Amino acid sequence: MTSQSRASAAAMPVIVNPSHLHDPTPNGYSTAVVTPMSGRLAFISGQGGQDRTGALPSDFGGQVKQAYANLAAVIAALGARSDQVVKLTVYVVDHDMSKLGVLTENVTGMFGTKLPAQTLVPVPRLAIEPMLFEVEAVVLLD
Repeated sequence: MTSQSRASAAAMPVIVNPSHLHDPTPNGYSTAVVTPMSGRLAFISGQGGQDRTGALPSDFGGQVKQAYANLAAVIAALGARSDQVVKLTVYVVDHDMSKLGVLTENVTGMFGTKLPAQTLVPVPRLAIEPMLFEVEAVVLLD
């Protein structure tokens, strides 16, 4: 390994899932993610399910899918990749266990096995009345 590739590897987030705790990966997240001290962080505001025209799907699954597409677009605009996302916070209106499958499918579809730390916050409503889902992220840029 060259010194440049070692430096590049040292600049990447490290996922920590202690073996003596419940494995969170089937639910689409990691227990902790450690970032290098020298990295810059970007904080992405909550992304909802609106498309570029402002149209919002009426169903939860459609909103989650579009919100993750919006998040991917912001990450790309920052010149980053999904494996540089270290933390997600998701807000779900009227959350119940039936929504976990949709959430897990979308987060693993975007992040694969390099799952960021994540917190799900059930809420009674979001900023725009028909919104059912919102996701915000912290991204390690370098």
